[in-house]
Amino acid sequence: MSGRMWALAALVVLLAIGGFIAFTSPPRLLSIADGIAGGGKGVQRTGSAVAFGSNGQALDVWAPAAGSETPRPVVVFFHGGGWVKGDRDAYAFAGRAFASRGYVLVIPDYRKVPDALFPAFIEDGADAVAWTYENIEDFGGDPDRIALAGHSAGAHTAVTLALDPRWLRGRALDAKTVKAVIGLSGPYDFYPFDKKRSIDAMSHWPTPRDTQPIAWARPDAPPMLLVTSSEDTVVRPYNTENLTAKLRELGAPVEMENYEGLSHEDVVMALSKPFRDKAPVLDRSVTFLDEAM
Repeated sequence: MSGRMWALAALVVLLAIGGFIAFTSPPRLLSIADGIAGGGKGVQRTGSAVAFGSNGQALDVWAPAAGSETPRPVVVFFHGGGWVKGDRDAYAFAGRAFASRGYVLVIPDYRKVPDALFPAFIEDGADAVAWTYENIEDFGGDPDRIALAGHSAGAHTAVTLALDPRWLRGRALDAKTVKAVIGLSGPYDFYPFDKKRSIDAMSHWPTPRDTQPIAWARPDAPPMLLVTSSEDTVVRPYNTENLTAKLRELGAPVEMENYEGLSHEDVVMALSKPFRDKAPVLDRSVTFLDEAM
């Protein structure tokens, strides 16, 4: 472990000893560590707690600090948390990561269980995409180059919005608004429900297969990069493998990565500056986006 890594580890320990960890989520601690490690160099949060939709939600916008004569490509990133936790500010490390590679990143909040159930978080995701399409030029982004990305429950939202056109259509957006999708450790084929979080979030829906992104796979889907990992015991790799196989069967453009030895959390942690050597998740994502958009 490098000297910097030891320093970051010491910081986390001190925060835990001080009781701060009781009030701070692991992603938020990771964002703190990312900032200390230099993850914010050359980037800035250009929009903070920007209101969108009609449910009291807000989003943040991250972008390169340097100006650009041409609008930059955009990623709307949906955070994870099993549909019950997480917030946009805790995932600042993801905003910094993509902004450091020349992208404008939008991180929205969304309603969560138990106050909201499927499809509330999908609807909030659609509202975030609509806001992005209508407003991102004001933040230096290109509304004609919008990609979606997410981790875990956020990947479920990103892929659902890309495959099931009714949600964007309900916001007067064409399905082709989404030019590419990155799904990190996402649940796409998990019915019948056998975990409390999916039961709580989805089981009330009268047609449960509708909650599954794989049910909406189509040949004209936007290009997708689906990432999983061999040691993911939270969202098993078969979710990614099954959706990849289905999209390939239909002739849709899809690429898959399975990182050996990584856990569910490791995949998203690898976006952050301190843990980028875990796997080339950021490099692979940016290469994919550059080619797709």
